[in-house]
Formats: sequence, C-alpha cells, structure tokens
Amino acid sequence: MLVTLSLSLNAVAQETPDPNFHIFICIGQSNMEGAARIEPQDTTGVSPRFLLMPAVDDPARGRHMGEWTRALPPLCRPNTGLTPADYFGRTMLEALPDNARVGIIHVAIGGCHIETFLTDSIDNYVKRAPGWMRGMLEAYGNNPYERVVTLARRAQKDGVIRGILLHQGESNTGDKGWADKVKRVYDNLLSDLQLKPEEVPLLAGEVVRAGGHGRCIAMNDQIQALPQTLHTAQVVSSEGCTNGADNLHFDAAGYREIGRRYGEKMLALMGIEVHTPFEVPADAVVAETVIDGNDFPRVDSQRRAYFRINAPEAHSVQVDICGRKYDMRRDKDGLWCAVTQQLVVGFHYYFIIVDGVPTTDPATDTFFGCHRLASGIEIPEGEQGDYYRPRADIPHGQVRSIYYPSYADGTSGSDRSSARKLTWRHALVYTPATYEKGKGRFPVLYLQHGMGEDETGWSHQGRMQHIMDNAIAEGRAVPMIVVMESGDIRAPFRGGDNRQGVSQYGASFYNIMLDDLIPYIDANFRTKADREHRAMAGLSWGGHQTLDVVLTHLDRFAYMGAFSGAIFGLDVPTAYDGIFADSASFNRRMHTLFLSCGSEENFGTGALTDNLRKAGIDVHYYVSQGTHHEWLTWRRSLNEFLPLIFKAK
Repeated sequence: MLVTLSLSLNAVAQETPDPNFHIFICIGQSNMEGAARIEPQDTTGVSPRFLLMPAVDDPARGRHMGEWTRALPPLCRPNTGLTPADYFGRTMLEALPDNARVGIIHVAIGGCHIETFLTDSIDNYVKRAPGWMRGMLEAYGNNPYERVVTLARRAQKDGVIRGILLHQGESNTGDKGWADKVKRVYDNLLSDLQLKPEEVPLLAGEVVRAGGHGRCIAMNDQIQALPQTLHTAQVVSSEGCTNGADNLHFDAAGYREIGRRYGEKMLALMGIEVHTPFEVPADAVVAETVIDGNDFPRVDSQRRAYFRINAPEAHSVQVDICGRKYDMRRDKDGLWCAVTQQLVVGFHYYFIIVDGVPTTDPATDTFFGCHRLASGIEIPEGEQGDYYRPRADIPHGQVRSIYYPSYADGTSGSDRSSARKLTWRHALVYTPATYEKGKGRFPVLYLQHGMGEDETGWSHQGRMQHIMDNAIAEGRAVPMIVVMESGDIRAPFRGGDNRQGVSQYGASFYNIMLDDLIPYIDANFRTKADREHRAMAGLSWGGHQTLDVVLTHLDRFAYMGAFSGAIFGLDVPTAYDGIFADSASFNRRMHTLFLSCGSEENFGTGALTDNLRKAGIDVHYYVSQGTHHEWLTWRRSLNEFLPLIFKAK
C-alpha cells in the first residue's frame, strides 16, 4: 500500500509543470536556423540547465525528437550553425535564479516565407518549394507548424511556455501583409497551446543591417512596425550586430550579440534587471589617446577596443567606430561598457551616442574630423609603424602655431589690401631641428588635410612631425619646412560640381594660399622662395586642391603629391588647358608627380595613374597594402613621398 501511494505521488509530481522551467518557441528562417560556423567558445560553458527539445532526430549526437537534452549547438538540425537561441539561453540563465531552467523548441527553415507556419497555406507552399528546401521541410514532416505544436504540448507537461522568438522576414521583404500573417501564426499558437497573450510575448529580431548595406534591410521598417499590428510584439534591434560577407546573415559574433539582446529583452519583460559583466582581458592596455587619469578605452592583443562611460541617467548608449555601432551595456552603478570586434591597426575616429545624440568620449583626446570634434583611438601597429613614432636618439623639429593676415573672400589682384577687409587665418608650421642652429634657408612643403578636417590633422592624427624627424635623421628626406592650413574644407560639402578643376568646394583657399600664405611664409621664415624648392601635397580633398593649385601655377611649384586624392572628372588630354598634352615639357617642369591610395579603397587612383602614363607622364605610384581611406594610408604615403622631393631629378 505504501509503495503504491509513493508511485502515485511520483507520477503526479512528474506531470506537474515546473514554473521555474521557462520554455521558449524559436521559429523563423535562415538566421534563426543558424548560418555561422560554431566556434569552440560556443560549445563551452553551456549550463546543464539550458535544454533543447529536438525537433528532429540526431543519431550522431544521441538526440531524439521530443526528448530533452543539453542545449549544445547546433540547436536546429544536425548540419546547421550558431543561432540567436544559443546566446538567448545563456543570457537568460545568467540572470535567472539557480533553480531556474530554460528550454528551447527550435524549428527554422532557411529561405522560408512566413506562410510556412500557416496551416492553410503549408500544403501549397510545400508543393512549390524549391528543390534545395524540400529536404528541410521533409525533416519536419512537411508541416513545421504542426511540429512546433506537437513538441510544445509535450513540453508543457514539464514547464511553462514564456515566449515566442521569431527571426524571419528576409523572404517576405516588401510584403505589406507580413505583419498580419505573423499575427495569425502567433494567434494560432496561443489558441492551440491554450496560452494567454499577456503571458507569452513575441520577440521579433531585425534582419542584418550591415552598416546600411544589408540585402534585406528594408524589411526592418516592417519589423519595427509589427507592434502596431501585434501589441504583445517586442522588436530586437540588429544595429551593430556584425554579419558575414553576404550582407544577409550574421556572423558568429553577430549571432551571439543578437541572441543576448533577445535574452535581455525577455528578462526586462519579466521584470529582471540585467547587468552584463564586462570582462577585460589582462593583456588589454590603456589606449595612447586616453587623457591621463582615465582607464578606458583599452585595446587588447587581438586589437579589440574596450569602452566605458559613466551615464547613469541615459537610456541607450552606443559606440560608433569604423562604420559599426556597438550597443553599450549598463551595470548596476550606471557605467556603460562595450567591446568591439577586431579593429584594423592605425588611427580611428569614434563617437559615443547617448540617447541618440553623438558626442565625444570625455576620457580621451579629441581630434577635428568628420566636420567636428571627434574622439580618436590608436590601434597599435607593430615595428612597421616606427617611422611615425618619436625617437629619443635623434634631433626633433618644432610645430609652430601662426596667424597670418589675409583677405577672406579669396579674390586676387594687386589692390586686395586696400579694397578688402583684413582677416587673420591660422596655420601650423613645422621647422626641422637644424632650423634653429644656423642661418641656412629651407625648401617648403605645403601639406593639406582632407574634407572635414583642419590644419591640426597632419600633426595630431597624422604624426607628421615624427615622420619628418625620422626621415630627415635617416637621410631619406632633406630638412624642409612644412606648412599646414585649413584650406576652407572643414565644413561639409554642400553639393554642386565636384570635378577636378571646376569644383567650388575649397576653391576659396586658392588665391589666399598664393597671394597671402606663401608670401607670409617666405617673408617670416628662412625659405628658398622659388619653384624648385616648393612642393604641395594633400590627402583626399587636399589632393584635389593640390592638383587645382599646382597644375595652374607651375611657375610656383616643382613637386606635387595626392594621397587618396579626390580627383574626379579628370580628362587627361584636355585637363587644365591641356597641360598633359606635351608630356616631355610637363615632365621637365614637374620633378615629382606622386599618387597613392590604400589597397582597400576605391578612389580610381590606379586608373588615373594608368591614363597619365599612357599619355607619357612620369608618375610615382604607391599602394598602401591592407588600408582604406584612413590616416594609416596617408602616413605611409607621406613617408614614401618625402624621399622624392627637393633632390636632383
């Protein structure tokens, strides 16, 4: 009798759902299915309290459909990859009590439409499904919705269904009825499983953004509007989630991040505050651009950057760097933290976005770039970057701040001083170490920055003075004066013609340079004031300005360089009144014409070089390997340009 009673009690206990066993239904297409390779970190540290009820058999892993097993990836089917559900479960268990469990029912089909989960359309959908999809549909008995319901009913004997995770939409991009169809799927699930909408929200994830280049990014507008149709729907942002080369699927890091966001969204709905731990590896060092007394940003040996900012009243904080936005996570003390993916070496601008407003990081130095003051971080390069680092064993030049008189409207003529209002302009001037030690005269390089930067760019971001000191000390460059001015290109380009030679953007500087700046430098510094000892070079739009100035004033300059030059609409045979038509004459007068670019940018510099060479023009062409339109390209370009100027041809 006692044995019989005991067995009866055990049977009742086993059939009573555990309220601390939180079960979630995960449905969708390829990004829910998982399209990224599973990495070692994804199979370690998975809690035994994170469980999967497989939707298909997996004999190789000893999994049987409908029987709970540990939720090690892959969660969908035997040959699928990492999914948002993997890190959704991890995130949930990090915040839930130790007696809680999380269970996943996971059904997803790559490339499927939302109609795949509608019972009144699945038969026709299976009939017209492409060949590559049929095996996936067959794995679910050609009725994915019915498979979900069957498993969910079984799971309800063990725990409580708390939510539905959806990642679908790529195949329905542009379908104005998508939200209504999602609502039908949701309503059907709630009805068939006897669930209450206020207790079971639907979490819908955005599709890949890829920095604005996601192949289905238009679908995000429909996903964001889903709560208007389905009031229990919650949208999970994909902003800053990294993706693969196809701009359609997340990469492994992207799946981890969006999975965490699903988890944090669900925890918030459960009233649980999330404080994600911010772990910084021991090899991470304080970035060299950090203001003394601050500990962040830091950079680790894998070139990942770690950011931290105190903003206890903020609701949302992001780091915007290298074309990506990373969501920062708030701890219990109001500190927001984030870590980036691996960054390329060199200097990068970045912003902290607080509740939608871009601002600078108060812990780091600021640089004028992007048409405003911006934060900046240096990702250390190896020994190959020594040419732009200061050295203790060589003499050092000086960078001077000067103000010079000018007539601001840029007009030309002998009566300017009497007819125009006087203004004062700012420039920086580098003088070599030997300038202070004698009475000799020096050649001059006029060096221009790019659009949205100012006269401080080359010395602050570009490390010009260290490049000059090192090149001169090593005998690769002659001692010279370097002059840097704003060039009237700090403000954004406002439209209009941007072809080389006819653009008005920055053209207001040309007469100021020729009639005010150069005479002032020659009068106040010991220069060799002739064309044979005068050069001009610039990066990006500064390269554009260089061609405009030099090619219309060969009586003033004998050397020129354009680093990633923004040179558009240049017809070699006719440009600048046909200056290239007599190549022999041009080559005699222009001692060095230098063009360069980064291997990863596409400014047409290689094609321009080819066209000039076909016309018989001598061109020095340099490609910075592995770099984009960035300061590392331009540091390298300056270093390559210096040995080519002010020496006998």
